[in-house]
Amino acid sequence: MNRLICKVALAFAFPGVCASAFGQNGADVNETAHLLAGMPVTGALTSFTQNSGWQAHAAAMDKAWKTKEYSQLGPIASWMSLHAGEYYSSSGTMYYMFSGPDFLYAYTFFPNANTYILAGLEPVGQVPDLSRMNPEMLNANLGALRSSMSTLLITHYFVTEEMRSELGRGNLGGTLPILYVFLARLGCTVLDTVYVHNPAEGVKITFSHGGGSQTLYYFKTDLSGGDSAFLRWCAARGPGVSLIKAASYLMHGDGFSGVRSFLLEHSSFIVQDDSGIPLRAFSKGWALEFYGRFVPHGEKFGKYDQEALAEIYRRNPPPPELGFAFGYWWQAERGILMLARRK
Repeated sequence: MNRLICKVALAFAFPGVCASAFGQNGADVNETAHLLAGMPVTGALTSFTQNSGWQAHAAAMDKAWKTKEYSQLGPIASWMSLHAGEYYSSSGTMYYMFSGPDFLYAYTFFPNANTYILAGLEPVGQVPDLSRMNPEMLNANLGALRSSMSTLLITHYFVTEEMRSELGRGNLGGTLPILYVFLARLGCTVLDTVYVHNPAEGVKITFSHGGGSQTLYYFKTDLSGGDSAFLRWCAARGPGVSLIKAASYLMHGDGFSGVRSFLLEHSSFIVQDDSGIPLRAFSKGWALEFYGRFVPHGEKFGKYDQEALAEIYRRNPPPPELGFAFGYWWQAERGILMLARRK
């Protein structure tokens, strides 16, 4: 059975799944991810690596990644293995709500999860068959892709409007090309990519990293309101570990009570900054640990400053520095991080 027939059979067998996320007639999906990430490729896309524009892209990505590994990825991995080793090595489900395409931090905090579920408002997007592009068009698209990731690579969170603006200028749209870059740069092999339409518009990427296959889902969905088809689908994936980072304090109000309740009911362990679940929402069934520094946000998020959290930091100050930036502060010395373990 050829690949096209396999895809059609899959779509009939599983109505929520459709064909590949981009044309497979030319470039292999893993080769595509490597080219977008500025990494060596073989096969149909090899000729693009001889182009000066791609080589400049690769040099810029190499430089940004080296800095990212030194300042963030390496320190986070070391910190997690020391402070939460049993969860760092967890092989279950990992939830990252309000993530956008930030698979980078999902994987850095929990590299062994068998299923990653990311959700945000950003569209899934597409990656066309790059072998059909001319070098000039590819270079323009790579420039937009690099710009869309610039804030995250310099700090540690996306600016949604910036990402939409940059990727809207070319043929590489939405979250998918960014997910490919992170997978390739993290040393993962992309095995397959399909669009899914249940419980929401999304994409399912199967990949490996020196072992068995792992699965990454990204869904474009509005997380506001109460219970939803998306949250019920997530519940069927079982309890897991969760990451909440730069979440705009949305779960501090009633408008996002559904996703807040879901995470509290279906997480055995939560890593978050102060923009995630408010302190008042954790019951006595949780053991909370506090790290870094609590620094009020002032004008932008000042109304969400939690006096109870500030009091904890005043009364029993934790070690002042994490060794890496986290939350909305980009300076390592201002980062705040909370661990919540279900008792």
